[in-house]
Amino acid sequence: MATTTPDIDPREGRDLPVPPDHVIVLFGATGDLAQRKLWPGLYHLEVAGLMPAEFAVIGSSRGDYSDDDLRALARKAVEDAEGVPVDEAAWARFAHRLSYTITDTSGPCHLDAAVEAAEQRAGRRLRRLHYLSVPPAAMGPIVREIGRAGLAPHSRVVLEKPFGTDLASARELNALLHEVFEEDQVFRIDHFLGKEAVQNILALRFANGMWEPVWNRGHIEHVQIDVPETLGLTTRTAFYEATGAYRDMVVTHLFQLLGFVAMEPPTALRARELVVEKNKVFQAMRVLESDDLVRAQYTGYRDEPGVRPGSETETLAAARVWVDNWRWAGVPFYLRTGKLMAEGRRLVTIVFRDAPTRMFPRGSGVEEQDPNHLTFDLGDPGVLSLGFQAKAPGPGMDVEHADLTYSFASAPRHEQSLEAYERLIHDAMVGDHTLFTTADGVERLWEVSARIISDPPPLRRYPPGSWGPPEVDELIGAHRWHLSGRHQ
Repeated sequence: MATTTPDIDPREGRDLPVPPDHVIVLFGATGDLAQRKLWPGLYHLEVAGLMPAEFAVIGSSRGDYSDDDLRALARKAVEDAEGVPVDEAAWARFAHRLSYTITDTSGPCHLDAAVEAAEQRAGRRLRRLHYLSVPPAAMGPIVREIGRAGLAPHSRVVLEKPFGTDLASARELNALLHEVFEEDQVFRIDHFLGKEAVQNILALRFANGMWEPVWNRGHIEHVQIDVPETLGLTTRTAFYEATGAYRDMVVTHLFQLLGFVAMEPPTALRARELVVEKNKVFQAMRVLESDDLVRAQYTGYRDEPGVRPGSETETLAAARVWVDNWRWAGVPFYLRTGKLMAEGRRLVTIVFRDAPTRMFPRGSGVEEQDPNHLTFDLGDPGVLSLGFQAKAPGPGMDVEHADLTYSFASAPRHEQSLEAYERLIHDAMVGDHTLFTTADGVERLWEVSARIISDPPPLRRYPPGSWGPPEVDELIGAHRWHLSGRHQ
C-alpha cells in the first residue's frame, strides 16, 4: 500500500501558495479535455506564478508522439483557448518542461523511466501528480501500471468523472484505487466546484451574519439547481450512450452543488471539516423514487451517428430531492439538466417563502411578482443576484420586481481569478481536498440513485430548443422554474 501524504492546510492566508516541486504525468494528454482545459490551465498557472519552482510535465497517451509533437499540440491548445494570450518568454519556459511517453498497459511501458529522467534533470525526487484524463475503462489499467512502476509513493492521483456508473462499479473502482493509493492521495475532480461562484456560496453563507438565520425550512420554500445546455453531443456519443444525463450530470455535478448549498456550518473552513458536512447532507438525502425523476430524450437523438437504434438514453433529467434533516425537512430541491435546451445556463436559485400576509390592495402587482430569491449564476465570471419587490415610481402603491446584483467581473482582483480546472489542478498539487469528492460521498450518491437506475421512469420526448416535456413543469408543481419562458 502506498504511503500517506501529510494533511496540508494551504488556505491559511489570503494568497494561494506556490506548490512544492512536482513531476506531473498527464494521461490522455492528446484528448479533448486536455486540449480544451488542461494544457491552457497548466500554462496559465505558470504565467500566474502558481506552478512549482521546479516541475516537469510528462504527457502520455496511446499514440506515437515525440516531445516536439507534444509541445506543438500543447501550443495550439493554448492558442485556441480564450483568455490565455501567449507570452513567448513564458511559453519557452513552459515548453522546456514538457516531454512525452506512450501509455501501453498491454505491453512494455516506460512510465517509470520517464519519471526517473525528469527527476534526474531536477537533481532530486519530486512530488508526483498523476492526472487521469481518460475514459473510465482505462482508469483501472493505468492505476495498476502506476502501482507496478512504483510511482504511487509520494504522489497524488486526480480522476475525472464519472466515478462508476452505479453503486457496484463505484465500489469496484474505489477498491482498485485503494489497492495502490491511500484515500487522502485520491482527488476525484468535479470542475463545477472549482468555479468562483460556487465557492461564493460558502463565502455568502458563512462570512455574513444576515443569511444563516434564514437559511432553513422556515424561510426557504424550495431550491433550484438548473444546468440546461444548448449544445448537443459533439464527439461524445459513445460516452453519452453509456451514461446519459442523470449519470453524467446529476449524480456528479448537481448533487455536489446541492451539498454545498445544504451543508451545516463547518467548525473551520478547512477541507476535512467541509467534506464532513457535505457528506452529512448526502447521508440525509432520501432515496429517489420513480416519481422523483423525469427522463426525456430530444427528438432526433436516435438519428445521431453512433446512437443505438431504439436507444433509451435520456438527454434530459429533472429530479426532486429531499434532504431529511432538521434544517431542510419538507423543502424540495429541484435539479434539471439537458442537451439542446432553450438556453445554456448554470444557476442555483434559493427561493424564499412569501410574506405571511399581503396587505397590498388588489391590482398592486404583488400577486403577479416572483417570490424573493437569491441566485448564483455559475457562468464565467459569475454573478450573484437578489430578487425582491419594490414600489414602482409614481403615485399609488404599485409594486414591481427589482434585483440587486454583484458581478465577479467588477471585483478589484477579478483578473487574478483562476478558471475551474486551474484552481483544482493547483489544489491537487498542494493537497487541498476542499473542492473534491470522497469515496464515501460518491458511493452514497449511487445508493440514493439505486432504485431509479434499476427501474427508471418512462422516457419522454422534447423538441430541441425547448425547456423539455410538460412533465418537467409538473415535477415542480405549484412552483416555477426560474429559467423558463413562463416564469419571465
